[in-house]
Amino acid sequence: MSEEQKPQEEILEETAEQEAVDDAQVEAESPAADELEAARAEAAEAKDQVLRVQAEMQNVRRRAEQDVEKAHKFAVEKFANEMLTVVDNLERGLAAAPEEEATKAIREGMEMTLSGLISSLERFKVEQVNPEGEPFNPELHQAMTMVENAELAPNTVMAVMQKGYTLNGRLLRPAMVMVSKGAAQIDENA
Repeated sequence: MSEEQKPQEEILEETAEQEAVDDAQVEAESPAADELEAARAEAAEAKDQVLRVQAEMQNVRRRAEQDVEKAHKFAVEKFANEMLTVVDNLERGLAAAPEEEATKAIREGMEMTLSGLISSLERFKVEQVNPEGEPFNPELHQAMTMVENAELAPNTVMAVMQKGYTLNGRLLRPAMVMVSKGAAQIDENA
């Protein structure tokens, strides 16, 4: 063998040895890479769970705040319903009492009581629904009867039998109303 071939053979042997060492390192790194990948996947899953728990906590907190807000807003609902009966009775009493000199003081007292009660209810956001002359709205009105009336447009409130009330925009009691329907059509061909 020549002197030049010896170093080439040695270089080839060294290269083969280096490749064997590199393969051994890759094989040794492969389980570590798998473990690293598994740890990353586990960390991503844990992060996802943390985000979901945080979102759930925010939803619970928001729902609780809404429940408290509604409780404050509508806490007087039952009391207001009971007071509506008193308002109705005072209004009926005023309508029934004759306007005579003998009953003037009683009427004034009833009117003052009624106006004080209504203003107190208004301070707590209880508002009257008195729809006379307005179009019928089934969300706020309860039709008691329908009467033919040529003077009014169909589905117009003609008379209010009992006023309705809302509390913070929520219906407490619908207004009981009489609604107009179109005048009867006479069939001239019959």
